[in-house]
Amino acid sequence: MTTSTESFAVSAARSADLEARIVDHPERFRVLTGDRPTGALHLGHYFGTLANRVRLQRAGVEVFVVIADYQVITDRDGVGRLAGNVHELLLDYLAAGLDPTITTIFTHSAVPALNQLILPFLSLVTVPELERNPTVRAEAEAAGGRAVSGLLLTYPVHQAADILFCNGSVVPVGRDQLPHVEMTRLIARRFNERYAGGAPVFVEPDALLTTAPALLGTDGTKMSKSRGNAIELRATPDETARLIRRAKTDADRTITYDPVGRPEVASLLLTASLCTGSDPERIAASVGNGGGRALKDLVTEAVNEHLRPLRQRRAEFGADPGPVREVLRAGNTRATAIAGTTLDRVREVMDMAYSQWPPAVRPAGSPAG
Repeated sequence: MTTSTESFAVSAARSADLEARIVDHPERFRVLTGDRPTGALHLGHYFGTLANRVRLQRAGVEVFVVIADYQVITDRDGVGRLAGNVHELLLDYLAAGLDPTITTIFTHSAVPALNQLILPFLSLVTVPELERNPTVRAEAEAAGGRAVSGLLLTYPVHQAADILFCNGSVVPVGRDQLPHVEMTRLIARRFNERYAGGAPVFVEPDALLTTAPALLGTDGTKMSKSRGNAIELRATPDETARLIRRAKTDADRTITYDPVGRPEVASLLLTASLCTGSDPERIAASVGNGGGRALKDLVTEAVNEHLRPLRQRRAEFGADPGPVREVLRAGNTRATAIAGTTLDRVREVMDMAYSQWPPAVRPAGSPAG
């Protein structure tokens, strides 16, 4: 039996090979990635996903970014301040360097053909397969006995539709999201076999594993928008300073980089390292016996300096909402056209294309097209 460690090793090797192929021929790949619009993005998002999207875009890879507004209600009773959150995401994307003339940014709800793909995709998976998905399991456990929604149960299929509608071949993910990519590969393979007679209607996408380390929140737990422990990209320098001042450290005045023994101190050092490009061990040595106060002062300066141009661009984009709305309108229009073409092909191979009547007579069981 293959262990999870062995499975991850295979995924890591495949990801490394994929990275090399992207460097050689970026024009051959299409990336699909995205976010749920539940609030403004923070420093963890920036180093974990945003910077990588910009890197891939600049390398010549075609990037699609979905603002997954439908997925907001997978585990919530309402949509909250949805339109405002979508606007904040757009500002973060543009400020971080995503270029809407190259990168397609769109919302779930504005692309009906994408969501219609979910129906045939659902026919390809079983309820036990969905229930085994780690994200579904974790959310079900977090619900504390409360019944999960059908939308949450089918969340992996929604993600598959996001990726496959545009023939996404690369999906940047962390280790915990690998099962979603595997589910997408499974759905693509089963669709081709069951409905298309083996024709490659959908490619099986590959996971591009992120190498960005996870940053802790200011309270020492996972950085999260909902916990109020994150430094938002839109935060002012003073707000950033206040958040870092209350960050959890320890009583040892000598600053060392020890991710296992001193995770909170190590996370602050790592933050400074990501912002400055200097090794965390070298930063720790520069602080020396200065203690937590000196470390926090250094991190505050590093973060504010690194985010200064991003925040300036964000303010400029935020001053005029018209062009920002146009970015989303144009992205939705392009995504809708691509999804429509994909859905037409799906209907064709499923013998559901009724534009010409009467239909051509084909031998039973033979694929369309």
